[in-house]
Amino acid sequence: MAELAPARAEASALRVSAERGRSPLARALRRLLQNRSAQLGMSILAALVFVAVFADVIAPYAYDQQIRQPGLRRRSPPCIHVLGCDPSKPQLLMGLDSNFRDLFSRVVYGARLSLQIGFVTTGVAVVIGALLGAVAGYLGGWADALIMRAMDVLLAFPSLLLAIAIVSVLGTGLINTLIAVAIVSIPVYARVVRASVLSVKEMDYVLASRALGASDVRILFVRILPNALTPLVVVAALGIATAILDAAGLSFLGLGAQPPTPEWGLMLGEERNSVFNAPHLVFFPGAAIMLTVLGFNLLGDGLRDALDPRRRV
Repeated sequence: MAELAPARAEASALRVSAERGRSPLARALRRLLQNRSAQLGMSILAALVFVAVFADVIAPYAYDQQIRQPGLRRRSPPCIHVLGCDPSKPQLLMGLDSNFRDLFSRVVYGARLSLQIGFVTTGVAVVIGALLGAVAGYLGGWADALIMRAMDVLLAFPSLLLAIAIVSVLGTGLINTLIAVAIVSIPVYARVVRASVLSVKEMDYVLASRALGASDVRILFVRILPNALTPLVVVAALGIATAILDAAGLSFLGLGAQPPTPEWGLMLGEERNSVFNAPHLVFFPGAAIMLTVLGFNLLGDGLRDALDPRRRV
């Protein structure tokens, strides 16, 4: 055993040397791929993306197509032939909803819509919030006070209630829902970027750029902002899940997507009175929302661990 100790120490030293030889991005990516939570989250999201991209192929029916055949009734339960369902009836993996539409097809198309909602709203909120937070953190003074007090006002309201108020003013519809969810998400990203900019702008390389005569715009967008975005990546990954939940909540209340749009929250709202006599109509859309949010949360946790600057080999 004593003879193996030097060999193990040498192998460990070689691994440490190889790890230090990689770029910071490569090291973070390697830690991300080795993280159990991130692996599970990426697996869930990869399956979701696959379903969304190939929804036209996977779904047996159009999301608004009514299936009216003898023997079928509203809210028919799932019918799977290999499990003993009557072969004379069409195969319905998740049953029919109250309008004779295939629930499986609607859930599949809903994956595409939910991903669009999450990425679009979060992308808009991240861009606007990052710009506001960067300007506030770099300029300070009255600009910082004005921007952050406006963000504090938005944060004073519960996000869903504020989104409901915005949609009530703009009108119901999916586009207005996206706008409302993006607006209520902006303060979170603004505060994260501001805090990061405040710490980065005091670094030596920033002071050196300022001493060499670099303009404020170049210092902010070339020197500071790229090095202040690490916390934003983690918050944005978690924010996608929050955006999907908020949009589903608005649609559940009838303020978001309108029929016959295959939005998971709208599907829950339409069938909420059938929870006891046809539970499959609320179980499958609810499970889809749960899995999607779980995937993004697990990925966000993995990103947080992978991008943590305190982690060292």
